[in-house]
Amino acid sequence: MEWFANLEGWQQALMATTFTWLLTALGALPVFFCKSVGKNAFSFMMSSAAGIMLASTFFSLLVPAMETATDYAFLILTSGFVLGGLTIILTDIITSKLHIFSDNAKKQSCAVMCIAVTVHNIPEGLAVGIAFGALALGNGVEAVAAIMLAVGIGIQNFPEGMCVAFPLRANGMGRFKSFFIGQLSGAVEIVAGVFGAFAVTVASGILPYALSFSAGAMVAVVCSELIPESFAAGKVKATLGVTFGFALMMILDLAFG
Repeated sequence: MEWFANLEGWQQALMATTFTWLLTALGALPVFFCKSVGKNAFSFMMSSAAGIMLASTFFSLLVPAMETATDYAFLILTSGFVLGGLTIILTDIITSKLHIFSDNAKKQSCAVMCIAVTVHNIPEGLAVGIAFGALALGNGVEAVAAIMLAVGIGIQNFPEGMCVAFPLRANGMGRFKSFFIGQLSGAVEIVAGVFGAFAVTVASGILPYALSFSAGAMVAVVCSELIPESFAAGKVKATLGVTFGFALMMILDLAFG
């Protein structure tokens, strides 16, 4: 892994977000073979990803933000965190009020889902890019924490690919087109990740703001998307998944961070 550590921050972010996009594509791939996915498997993937992302929010984003912020750290972190959360909340409100395909409820639901998933992937890509940009600068982010953040986002991208591709297929869209749109929803993470890495590298002073903003966005995504989806299939199974994901991230960060 020494060759990876020697790469520029934006190159690491490019590789990490390409990985998260590939898992989105893998999630959409089964649309070629079936029209649905088992609820238990879907619930565990979503809940374990929620646990990993919650832990990553603390270990990969907020802790480094606290370490890099000096004066008025409490104000910087709080304002960044709240702004990140509000961005996701406003996105949810706007996408829910879209009147695309207003004459067809099923098509409208699919369109809103596609837009919502795609928009939510932007702060996720930013979070990965910012983490690897901070890693390259040596500003508190550990390699394991940054990598596990990408892994957590990638895991939750797998069912997101399904969430986009399968409803499109079920509503009569062709297999290839359903897959193409499903994987495309994750491609924005690559652009956002490279942008985030460049931003914190060029203007390192924005790092605590960027890290806390990404943390707020991550928590909002987990609460608005992953938790409701995973707990719909059963509280016990979803709780086990969240606990497993959080514990896995915590063990890896404490042991190797």
